[in-house]
Amino acid sequence: MVCIRKVSSMNRRQFMSAVAFNAAALALAAPVLALATQAPRSLSFYHTHTGEKLDIQYGEVGQYDTKALAEIDQFLKDFRTGEVHPIDPHLLDQLASIGDNFGNQGTFEVISGFRSPKTNQQLRSNSSKVAKRSLHMKGQAIDVRLTGVRIKKLQQCALQLQCGGVGYYPKSNFIHLDTGRVRYW
Repeated sequence: MVCIRKVSSMNRRQFMSAVAFNAAALALAAPVLALATQAPRSLSFYHTHTGEKLDIQYGEVGQYDTKALAEIDQFLKDFRTGEVHPIDPHLLDQLASIGDNFGNQGTFEVISGFRSPKTNQQLRSNSSKVAKRSLHMKGQAIDVRLTGVRIKKLQQCALQLQCGGVGYYPKSNFIHLDTGRVRYW
């Protein structure tokens, strides 16, 4: 999995800057990304709201295991409504890359995976920090922490990957990852 900034209409200086940025980001992330895309890809999860655990290999070189993906979809369902939605495999690749960076020693503690529109609206009514069009509702976002890793280190690793959005919530002790455009908060 290689995540690179998209190049839209821009002038020559902006283009050259984007090329330099992407080359630097790729150089930093290449060892981590290479492991996630070439080795068998596995993840270890613990869901903080349900108490469920899942250790799973979800992919091999160049392919995903559809049965494993379905099991992950079930695990990351909206625990409030029971609604299941497909999780973007690229989100799983981000997690695998982060796990590889930390030696695959920890378990991803899931705070929030998929959210139904009903759950998202309920959470929005209680907090201004919940997005109206949250990528959680598309199976493209997850809120996690990794056992044995400080949240700040987790955030820094995710930022280096440049694969989507990274939210940092130190008071709540988790980070948000998504497969949307590269941004951070």
